[in-house]
Amino acid sequence: MQIHPRIADLRAALKGRGRIAFVPTMGNLHAGHLSLMREARAHGDTVVASIFVNRLQFGPNEDFDQYPRTFEADCEKLAAAGVDLLFAPTEAELYPEPQEYVVEPPAIQHLLDGEFRPGHFRGVATVVLKLFNVVQPQVALFGKKDYQQLLVIRGMTRQLALPIDIVGGETVRADDGLALSSRNGYLSPAERQEATRLYRELSRIRDAIRAGETDYAGLERAAVAALDGAGWKTDYVAVRQQSDLRPPTGPERALVVLAASRLGATRLIDNIEI
Repeated sequence: MQIHPRIADLRAALKGRGRIAFVPTMGNLHAGHLSLMREARAHGDTVVASIFVNRLQFGPNEDFDQYPRTFEADCEKLAAAGVDLLFAPTEAELYPEPQEYVVEPPAIQHLLDGEFRPGHFRGVATVVLKLFNVVQPQVALFGKKDYQQLLVIRGMTRQLALPIDIVGGETVRADDGLALSSRNGYLSPAERQEATRLYRELSRIRDAIRAGETDYAGLERAAVAALDGAGWKTDYVAVRQQSDLRPPTGPERALVVLAASRLGATRLIDNIEI
């Protein structure tokens, strides 16, 4: 696997490489990331990954400085997963001057996670567009665990007419149902056991809706009460339309239930499509 920290070198290395499949990451890789790398092989001749912890998407009180950085281990995992090239820029390489031109997503950026993390999706969209311009892939893969992020990127790609297919990879879970996340490493052993409650509550809502329940607000309130009663601090549990994350307005059956809740010092997110 080739590793390129400079934009010019990466672009030179990608010449004549055929169809490029790209998986951007912030590193600290787990099995969910690696499943995207392996899936990428089915979509392109050359698989490119990136590792870059993007300051623009972190709020002033979030964990940018503490975010786990495990570059050497990540490189071993990427090579084993069959990645051809890794783009690993420094902050000075990707942002050589203050990033004053930014991507401002529409109203979806203010819903759900956007309400609790102002500016987060602006930072995500900006860095992803910049990475797209650097790598110039024909297909890019993103995990469905970050469901709102996936919709923001799909919308940006569609409305800016980028010639890139966006593929959503299924959430990879531990045997007990917990969605794999780089932030799971922050959990204590006791918190790790308790963390499965989030998936259980989402599953309960999914099962109730499949059985015909339409009191979505009631289901949301019950899940929040169950989480907070067990010591969590919940930002939201929400039943939404898959297409735009708006509340259901009729007999819409393509739904997704999403949640974000803090267990100790760790904020966990998850979702289940219905």
